[in-house]
Amino acid sequence: MNIRPFGWRDLPLLLSYRDRGLFLDSTRVLIHGSALIPMGSLLTFLGPTIRNYTYRCENSLPSGLPLIGQVTYAMGASYARLSFLAPENAIERSDLSALSEYMAAQMGRQGAFHILADVDESSPVYHLLRLAGFAIYARQRIWRLDGQPIGEEEAVSWGACKPSDVIGTRSLYCNVVPGLVQQVEPLPKKNLKGFVHYQNGDIRAYIELKYGRNGIWVQPYVHPDAENFDRQLVYLLRNLPGRGDRPLYICVRSYQSWLETAIDALGAQPGSEQAVMVRHLTIALRVKQSYPLPAMNGTHAEPTAPIAQIQNSRLLELSEVEKHPSTDSIS
Repeated sequence: MNIRPFGWRDLPLLLSYRDRGLFLDSTRVLIHGSALIPMGSLLTFLGPTIRNYTYRCENSLPSGLPLIGQVTYAMGASYARLSFLAPENAIERSDLSALSEYMAAQMGRQGAFHILADVDESSPVYHLLRLAGFAIYARQRIWRLDGQPIGEEEAVSWGACKPSDVIGTRSLYCNVVPGLVQQVEPLPKKNLKGFVHYQNGDIRAYIELKYGRNGIWVQPYVHPDAENFDRQLVYLLRNLPGRGDRPLYICVRSYQSWLETAIDALGAQPGSEQAVMVRHLTIALRVKQSYPLPAMNGTHAEPTAPIAQIQNSRLLELSEVEKHPSTDSIS
């Protein structure tokens, strides 16, 4: 089976697949559009740090059609994202194992620890991804809101994330996101993009925002103890800067499913439930960490007697000890 990077000579194949791709990165396809990602097959660089890696797999389909797969990776991130597979109508008859193994090896060399994919559980490719080493680590539903939200609002202070908000936001993230998800999707250490809401001196809500030409991605992280969050969310979305007439795509993860009542009350339309899948490229191992001996009174502690290797030391017999009694005594 021949697998190689995508090139300009593959442009005719790409054009024939342009309406036959299965998109597996919900954020990108919703806010940037489905046409951008396949054409990005010919563009290695999508930004200062984002890279596209597209591969062509020959003889992977009984029909003889080549299989195309693309992975997007932000340099320095812990995970890459499976962008699309094509052609969609033939993926269910294909074996993704070889292509998945190849992409895993390539992303591992780039520094990624995981590859993620969003897929409907009713899709035939869901079972093929499981056979290719992917597993579910979360579920999500994406709600679409066109126009202004309905309902009562509560005018509260929402502030754009600042460097001083990072610690509080990380604390909120650790409280509401399961550890299994945190291992795969750690919160960025800096450059948080979104709004935070304080309550009694603590951050009780963080709304992550991603802007695209076709929409805005809204990812809420809300503490269960947040008061009147439904009305506070109405206020934020009505005053969201730079929205224009673009729709909002509100992603609700399964571990925050209680938010769906508030999202539904906004007038948003629910999408189908998706499985968020991961293929691990590394194995986590516990390692021992050594700590230096702390300084005492400005100096390093010294042993009270010379240290000799056991194999070179001579055991003292009781008779030898008695020949040289200690002058110190305890009365």
